[in-house]
Amino acid sequence: MNAPVPPASTAPRAGGTLPINHPPVLTRKVGVLLVNLGTPEATDYWSMRAYLKEFLSDRRVIETSRWIWWPILNLIILTFRPGRKGKDYASIWNKERNESPLKTTTRSQAEKLAEAFASGRLGAGGDKVVVEWAMRYGKPSIQSGIEGLQARGCDRILIVPLYPQYSAATSATVCDKAFEALAKMRWQPSIRVAPPYYDDPAYIEALAQSLRNSIAELDFEPEVLLASFHGVPKSYLDKGDPYHCHCVKTWRLLRESMGMSVEQFPMSFQSRFGPAQWLKPFTDETVKSLAQSGVRKLAVLTPGFSADCLETLEEIGVENAEYFHHAGGQKFAALPCLNDSPEGMVMLEALVSRELQGWI
Repeated sequence: MNAPVPPASTAPRAGGTLPINHPPVLTRKVGVLLVNLGTPEATDYWSMRAYLKEFLSDRRVIETSRWIWWPILNLIILTFRPGRKGKDYASIWNKERNESPLKTTTRSQAEKLAEAFASGRLGAGGDKVVVEWAMRYGKPSIQSGIEGLQARGCDRILIVPLYPQYSAATSATVCDKAFEALAKMRWQPSIRVAPPYYDDPAYIEALAQSLRNSIAELDFEPEVLLASFHGVPKSYLDKGDPYHCHCVKTWRLLRESMGMSVEQFPMSFQSRFGPAQWLKPFTDETVKSLAQSGVRKLAVLTPGFSADCLETLEEIGVENAEYFHHAGGQKFAALPCLNDSPEGMVMLEALVSRELQGWI
């Protein structure tokens, strides 16, 4: 006996039928959204101003009272800082793609991760995984990333903040923005957020291997390795933010993996901003002090950054190199982040695959 033909007003689907004019429904794929801090769209004054305004208006980033912060931000900072920072960005800009290195690298990380899943190298079911990338500040936005993944059939999405160490000013604000996007959606995908990976063995091993490789490529043997992390106001630590503790643990595990003492491998915090008290010791003061104490060959690594950016390429590679040389140092190297290197991708593949267990 022949199976009945569906009436003209419906179209077959698994588990039932849909009306012919029903919007197309794509499901059962899994999305991965890699999210990094952000970048201006260009180095001109107005592009820089737009980026800095979005970034510095985030209450997770600047916790100062709005009554105090608004006039400082809009009348002072956004008047003078865009021009200065635009020149800094111009010095590291990827002129071939007309974008910041952070955007170039984050895109490449997403493309390589997608290729690893599509090839089946990460196990069965990888053909169901769709990978996209986004920026917390600037473009592409987190909202566009979530909507784009859903449009491609992803009803489950893993959000991966590319911050090894958790802070409310970084990881939490990614979640804020993602949930803000979800609040506008009628059909929300299921969401997971990857945890910070500051002490994950795969991360520590990737850092150690990358560090060994970078040192081997230098034309000198560093007397001291300095681990520089992005700073935050000390008040954040006092309020319970775990960022400082996460940084210290990353540093300790990496130092032990390298078999080095605290004197051979100190740590510091960079990029302080404004008059508030920030985490110490400061990177610039540490770099100067090392040179003044007789250290002539120094290499600086930045294990709190997943990809090279303004803070690593310009602040460490140019600004702090000048501090070191002016204080008597001779050889200085800013070592690369994990970026999309083989070590970095092995680590990222391991972290994402583990978080997707049960979904593919």
